[in-house]
Amino acid sequence: MRSTRRSPLHGGPLAYTVLAVATLVSVFPFYWTVVAASRSNSELSAATPALTPGPSLFHNLGEALQQASIGTALLNSLLVSGTVTAGVVLSSTLAGFAFAKLRFRGRGLLLAVTVGTMMIPPQLGVIPLFMLIVRLDLQNRLPSVILPSLVSAFGVFFMRQFLVQALPDELIEAGRVDGASLFRIFRSIVLPAARPGMAVLGMLTFMATWNDFFWPIVALSSQNPTVQVALKSLGQGYVPDQSVIMAGTLLGTLPVLLVFGLLGRQIVGGIMQGAVKG
Repeated sequence: MRSTRRSPLHGGPLAYTVLAVATLVSVFPFYWTVVAASRSNSELSAATPALTPGPSLFHNLGEALQQASIGTALLNSLLVSGTVTAGVVLSSTLAGFAFAKLRFRGRGLLLAVTVGTMMIPPQLGVIPLFMLIVRLDLQNRLPSVILPSLVSAFGVFFMRQFLVQALPDELIEAGRVDGASLFRIFRSIVLPAARPGMAVLGMLTFMATWNDFFWPIVALSSQNPTVQVALKSLGQGYVPDQSVIMAGTLLGTLPVLLVFGLLGRQIVGGIMQGAVKG
């Protein structure tokens, strides 16, 4: 009897070459950031700049920490990004489950309105949002950056699309037959199935919140900034100190890499699960 087991696919030399080139192109900007952060400004301005890390990394990191209060900015960004990510993932999973698997009047209209808000430029709401923040006496405080971002229309739509495919209706019906409440179904059935999608959404939300510059510079002051606002004040002068700017950029990049390392496995699993139907 002939074996039906399929042999694994192997890439040829061209595939490995393309992957190697893509990897080098992707990694080089981060490598250059490390090189620039470890060199002096005069070395970076030379006709033939160095391509290897130098001895000035810790000196430049110290300068960045002193010039722009990067330490405070890192703590603020971690608090803002972590809180917003947790809020968006939880609210989007709850709403996505409701839109995907529950039947209620006006479901299609509410989903259309939610998706429609994604088409409104965020700049249109800056003035009324700032007036509301001032009325609530939240200006120059972290809640002014956290509260407007706790719910995401994109997150709701993303989790709805993910749960439509990843969560069979039979599992929910089985839970109802066993007498489980809706909360128990969500906790014991929906959350395990939604974990890969939640990891992907969490990573995307964390990166978007961490890199947000427009609203934090409007709502916060330079004495209580997030990372992106603090980086704006680095290396100022007649001749910008690129080495200090790159050192601050390196500090602002490391937390994102750490989060990706922690969630990378779930992210890959979520992408693969979303690519395979049935």
